Amino acid sequence: MAKQVDKTGERIEKVEQAFSRTEQFIEKNQKIILIVVGIVVLIVLGFFGFRRFYLEPKEKEAQAQMFMAEKYFEMDSINKALNGDGNYKGFLDIIDQYGITKCANLSHYYAGICYLKKGDYEKAIDYLEDFSSDDQIIGPMATMAIGDAYMELKQTDKAIDYYLEGADKKKNEFTTPVILMKAGWAYEEQGKYEKALEIYKRIKTEFPRSTEGREAPKYIAKMEGLVKK
Repeated sequence: MAKQVDKTGERIEKVEQAFSRTEQFIEKNQKIILIVVGIVVLIVLGFFGFRRFYLEPKEKEAQAQMFMAEKYFEMDSINKALNGDGNYKGFLDIIDQYGITKCANLSHYYAGICYLKKGDYEKAIDYLEDFSSDDQIIGPMATMAIGDAYMELKQTDKAIDYYLEGADKKKNEFTTPVILMKAGWAYEEQGKYEKALEIYKRIKTEFPRSTEGREAPKYIAKMEGLVKK
């Protein structure tokens, strides 16, 4: 039986050679490495400094201003909610002056809903599309609102696209059946009764305890009658 050659010494030699090459590289490029490390450190420190000394104070300031805008929104005082009352800023000013804050992002949603209520559907879409959220409720509701705006603009295909997107975004018992029902109604308006029937059956199956789930059977019966014609 052939003896196994002990390659330990050979491996150690290769490791030493690798270390040697690394040391030579570091010595040769020391200035560049130090500059790169310095830049990375400055970026990290700059980020944390920016967040602590600029962004966080801005966020607090925006929250204080936004408090009244939200109050006016709840009171359905749309113009004051959008433009402020002279003492407190409205959603539009918050967007302009606190653009990178969470409050400014949320103000896009509020502004979009305000314009939807005012009947300015193009502006509503613009502001709502600039809003982003991972929230389980408000995220789907914003997408649904874009669908509502397109329905008002008689662009039913686009409305349905947004309804279906909103329904599948963060599925839950509260928003999903509501949005699906709107998709079903939109299909009905187009005369696409089979599509509407699919939606209503989905509501009944997936969300039977919701208000929409309890109403779904009557819509299913209606669509089945229309499909047979």
